[in-house]
Amino acid sequence: MAHTSPVELIAPAGDMTALVTALKAGADALYFGAEGYNMRAGSSNFTSAEFPAVMQLCREYNAKGYLALNTIVYDGELKRMTQSIAAAKAAGIDAVICSDMAVVEACRAAGMAFHISTQASVSNFDAVKFYASLGARMIVLARELTLEQVRRIISKIRDEKLEVKIECFVHGAMCVAVSGRCFMSQDLFGRSANRGQCVQPCRRNYIVTDPEENEELELGSEYVMSPKDLCTIEFLDVLIDAGISAFKIEGRSRSPEYVHTTTSAYRSAIDFCTTRRSDPDFRDEYSSLTRRLLEELSQVYHRGFSEGFYFGRPIDAWVREYGSLAGEKKTYIGEVRKYYPKAGIADVVISARGLKSGDKLSIQGPQTGVVTVIAESFYTNDSPSTEAAKGDSVTFTSPKVRKHDKVYLLEKRP
Repeated sequence: MAHTSPVELIAPAGDMTALVTALKAGADALYFGAEGYNMRAGSSNFTSAEFPAVMQLCREYNAKGYLALNTIVYDGELKRMTQSIAAAKAAGIDAVICSDMAVVEACRAAGMAFHISTQASVSNFDAVKFYASLGARMIVLARELTLEQVRRIISKIRDEKLEVKIECFVHGAMCVAVSGRCFMSQDLFGRSANRGQCVQPCRRNYIVTDPEENEELELGSEYVMSPKDLCTIEFLDVLIDAGISAFKIEGRSRSPEYVHTTTSAYRSAIDFCTTRRSDPDFRDEYSSLTRRLLEELSQVYHRGFSEGFYFGRPIDAWVREYGSLAGEKKTYIGEVRKYYPKAGIADVVISARGLKSGDKLSIQGPQTGVVTVIAESFYTNDSPSTEAAKGDSVTFTSPKVRKHDKVYLLEKRP
């Protein structure tokens, strides 16, 4: 589906299920990683052999595909990195996202379009001008910039008529280190954040020890190095007015339902701003919409929400609890055994927990993406029923799903 919004909505794809989910949810573009050279090494990622299939799907939805090669690269990896760029160009990938100058030069040599990652920490117009002179088509600004600083950079780009666009993050995890260039994971565990291997020691609770008296004190209730997630849904119209060309959602390591919910929410907000911006009651109507969207966003993985640095240094930006604050939790209960398209019926084998009437289900697969179903009525082992247990076969009405899709129970957290 083609969109006519003034900005490009770029969604994360950590695997094929998330990729299909993002496309169906209305993303204008996707960014995904190649094995070995992206900032989310823990995601499934994609091999170069999968690039053509990925881009074929993107084209079916009139979407763009961006390959993240945004880690630092060592000498022994230059040949393989160059091969990845050649494969990206052959597959028709729209651009490579990078920060290492070796990757920039490899893209230039191959005639491959490239974008500059937030890892480069571009924070001023001179840096923008430099990367634009090398041929960068888009630059992801440092997340530490205020909205006013972003505005000034865009104004100078327009004044000098540079052929480069500005991209900013609008949702997802923030890092305690400037532009994510953290060394804590490398120092403690030998797993470099700058190689996409961060084990997030910043998200943990810590104890302070007095070596003279051997006394220990646990730090206060806040996780003092674990920032809240960025969420701009309430002021997205202001970001659009600033002239930002692309909005990026962080989350290649997060679940397909996170991708579905965040992409859908920002798609709705962008479309509303595009079509209703001149309405006399726009502000009240948009506030009403974003209250609903915030409730939806709070149901999936998050660590609390923050405005980031857009309006200056964030206040109360540290997480008070460990892990996700999502309003819903997901539990695996079974797998689709068969789907009957004429009847619109899914046949599911329950292999864990159980099912009862009224339960909310999330069905996920690499071709299906994410489908949400309320099991109001169903058959258990071919008989009408209000519950099912482990080992039972259950049939119920569902949008199209596929054999071997995974079925999860979604429950409100206490």
